[in-house]
Parts: sequence; structure tokens; C-alpha cells
Amino acid sequence: MNKKIYLSCLFILFTTVYGWSQTEVIAHRGYWKTDGSAQNSITALLKADSIRVYGSEVDIWLSSDGIPVVNHDADVTLDGKKLVVQDTPAATLRKVRLANGEPLPTAEEYLDAFAQCKHTKLIIEFKTHREKEREDELAQKVIDMVNERGLQDKVEYISFGVNFVQQARKLAPDAPVYYLNGDLSPRVLAKMGMNGFDYHFNVLYQKPEWVKEAHTLGQKVNVWTVNSPEDIQKIIDLKVDYITTDEPLLVKDILQGK
Repeated sequence: MNKKIYLSCLFILFTTVYGWSQTEVIAHRGYWKTDGSAQNSITALLKADSIRVYGSEVDIWLSSDGIPVVNHDADVTLDGKKLVVQDTPAATLRKVRLANGEPLPTAEEYLDAFAQCKHTKLIIEFKTHREKEREDELAQKVIDMVNERGLQDKVEYISFGVNFVQQARKLAPDAPVYYLNGDLSPRVLAKMGMNGFDYHFNVLYQKPEWVKEAHTLGQKVNVWTVNSPEDIQKIIDLKVDYITTDEPLLVKDILQGK
């Protein structure tokens, strides 16, 4: 065996056993802390791609008439009135304007824009709904949209809901799927077939041993939403795989020792 092949085998063995090499950056709701952008806007997605982060996270709901739409909160404000997203038709939701003036996007529009991205993956968060049937419908529709566009290798799925991560695992068996809620150990997630966990940094401050446990099980570790320099460095020191942040350029600078 020549030296190059030997070193490659050592690297594969190390990353398989220890499950970590270099922390990557995920832009929370896209790269929105910059001119002309807004949370969960198509501009934020494209700007995340332009700074070449590993991933851009986005939140998706199902409208009352069965259209997957992009928004973080459970409600929106239109003409001074609060509307619950899952109880409102898509045509009405489309009248909502984001902070940068863009209309609230549908998932189809978002995926069409994402198809043009060259450098970043899309991290889709399924928002939990009142009824399991609605969650199942949303997961099926979005994953079908991803598959129709040939984007399977560029999309990962996350959710606070157990039903959603189970549906994503069933419908997209080759896609990375991560659980967000912070209450399940890596061993439990392994039994569920998850690729790892995506927990708030306070969870790992209380249970730092979960990082090593997850890596031993071949899982990845993501942490959200890490924004202050102090927290960013602490989380990097834990050797996590991904940091989800509202400050992607700051995290990149700290990772590069700037």
C-alpha cells in the first residue's frame, strides 16, 4: 500500500471512529443580517450561498389550503391583524411582506431559487402542526418537491416533532435527518434511525458528554442558535460538527482564528 492510500485510509478510519473533523457553519434562516436581506427570504438563501457556508436553514409550514409556505413563527401580521399560518390560505399569506419587501415565499419558490445555489445545502425545518395528518401531508409534499427537482443530495431535514423526523426518515431514507427538541439521548436517536441531534447550546452545556457519545455512534452534532463570540468558541471547543447561527461570518472568522 503506498503512502497516499495509507494516509487516506487513516483519515477515513479516524473520522468514522471519532465522527468529527472540522466544524461547519449553517446560516439560521439564511444570511439575513446584511443589507437587503430578511429572515427566511429568498435573498437570505442566495446570500448564504454567496458566502459559502455549509448550509442555510429554512422553516416550512402548511397553509390551510395545503400549500407549503416559508415562515418561522406560527403567525404572521397582515394589515395590523395576526393570522395563524396553518389556518390561513396561501393567497392571503402571500400578501405578507418580509422586512426586505419580498412576499412571504412558498416552498416551491424557495426550492426553485435553491436549485440555483452552488455552494450550500438547504436545511429544512418542518414546523410542528396541531394534527399529525397535516404534518404527514407537509412532509410528503415538500420531499416530493425536493425529489422532483433532483435536489435530494443537497437537502437535510430537522424538526422539533418526533412524527416529522420519523416521516422524513421514511420518505427520504438517504437524507440526513436531525431531531431538535433536546430531550433525547444519542442512543435513543440511533434506535430511531436519526443521523444525530441538533440541540440548543444550553443542552450541551449541561450534557457535553452527548457530543462524544453521538460521534461514537457515528452521528453528527449540530448546535443552535450560537451567536456570541464566547458561546461560539465554547461550542467549537466541544468539537461539534455544525454550528447554526445568525452570525455566519463571525463563526467563520473564529473558526479560522481571526
